[in-house]
Amino acid sequence: MRYFAKLQGQKEAVPVDIEPAGENRFKLTHGGKTFLVDALTLDHGAVSMLVDGTSYSVEFDEQGDEVLVSVRGQVNRIDVADERRLRLRAATAGFSVEGKQLISAPMPGKVVKVLVKQGDEVKEGQGLVVIEAMKMENELKSPKAGKVVELLAKEVTAVEINAKLVVVE
Repeated sequence: MRYFAKLQGQKEAVPVDIEPAGENRFKLTHGGKTFLVDALTLDHGAVSMLVDGTSYSVEFDEQGDEVLVSVRGQVNRIDVADERRLRLRAATAGFSVEGKQLISAPMPGKVVKVLVKQGDEVKEGQGLVVIEAMKMENELKSPKAGKVVELLAKEVTAVEINAKLVVVE
């Protein structure tokens, strides 16, 4: 899957491709270089990563579309977006969405948190469901203010790509 990452202070986001390469292993391609990454989530929430033979303990703190990444005592703020999110940002810059909005799984994974209940009033950008995929948690947000009219996501269940999770009207 292709992501675009922009470090705080950089003008442009750079593409980063992440592909599964076995259990807890990924191929990460950035700047024309490919790295083999072994990733294991530790009990206290940090991720132990082995990148081309070098070990790192990495902590992530999601703050909206940004992620604070702590590695070896240095914290970096990174704006991370997949191609879909970039298109949504561009599309919503001038107008807001109307009508029923279906929020579906952008990739196969596991629902780790359901942040709303059916009937809840939600704000645009409010978190609805958290999905874990490739050892990363992705918070799916409401594309508009409205009411949760359908809630199909259930915690600790596996979902396939494009699985229907929430409908906001």
